[in-house]
Amino acid sequence: MKIAVLFGGPSPERDVSIASGAQVVRSLRADGHDTLAVDISSGVLGREEEDRLFQATLSGTPPPCGKGASVLSTLSRVIAELPDVDLYFLALHGVPGEDGSIQAVLDLAGLRYTGSGMKGSAVAMDKDLSKRLFRLAGIPTPDWSLLSSPTAGACPLPCPVVVKPNNQGSTIGLTVVRDPALFAGAVAEAFRYDNEVIVEGFVPGREFTVGILDDAPLSVGEIVPQLGEIFNYESKYKPGGAKEIFPAGLSEAKTLELKELALAAHRALKLKGYSRVDFMLDGDGRFWCLEANTLPGMTATSLLPQSAGAVGIDFTALCRKICASAQRP
Repeated sequence: MKIAVLFGGPSPERDVSIASGAQVVRSLRADGHDTLAVDISSGVLGREEEDRLFQATLSGTPPPCGKGASVLSTLSRVIAELPDVDLYFLALHGVPGEDGSIQAVLDLAGLRYTGSGMKGSAVAMDKDLSKRLFRLAGIPTPDWSLLSSPTAGACPLPCPVVVKPNNQGSTIGLTVVRDPALFAGAVAEAFRYDNEVIVEGFVPGREFTVGILDDAPLSVGEIVPQLGEIFNYESKYKPGGAKEIFPAGLSEAKTLELKELALAAHRALKLKGYSRVDFMLDGDGRFWCLEANTLPGMTATSLLPQSAGAVGIDFTALCRKICASAQRP
């Protein structure tokens, strides 16, 4: 099969996307596929440029935002240049890519691609809309307030709160605010990355994640940050930044409860193919859904591959299953 792997782009999550793209490209080639590496900011990469890009290592801080104006023209050119591609594998993170924009273009072109469709991708990327749907589906999620102006005023919820961009991933622009005097600064930081900001009640406790594949939950994992109290960008991508335990040390009953909640969240947002859903477990033993990720990290040590690996699905098999479940025009 001829597969084009899309990654990169102008998002602050560009470096993470490149790392995911590199791992997917290597795996698909080893599995016998004719695989093309495509940076949506520049186009199809030659082997020399590909090697240079894929050899870069992730730093503990996100790269600056790039300009996204060329993404549509680049993707349109790639589609025209590659009429015989059977499948587009999306290894994109952030905006555009995870917000439904790329999916809409591929839908209009009648092309097959991996992951959720335009509607589910757009809704899942919007934290405010996601949380509204979680509530309607009976899935517990922390209280929140949406800000549409950087003129913050007083904090709308009792501290501590989490302040974060409404449409962003990898905890970019996220701050835990314990002192109301620091609220305005946290809001200003979050507005650097989006034109809407979420203020969410902070849930102290243990953090868990559940991979979803083919409408079924994979292994539950526990995330134990080592560089601070939350699983932030530095904890995610610096070596030793967190302990990730698969399967998590939960009772059978709590494991089943969490898997059911994760699948309910996946379905509530009308997601397809695969996803990863994140939760907190508070001191009273109650789970709180934080968000669903439609295009979770795909490096060998990312959480979704670990969740799959714990139930006997290695990285190559995971890529095969993702390809098999791809969206059809």
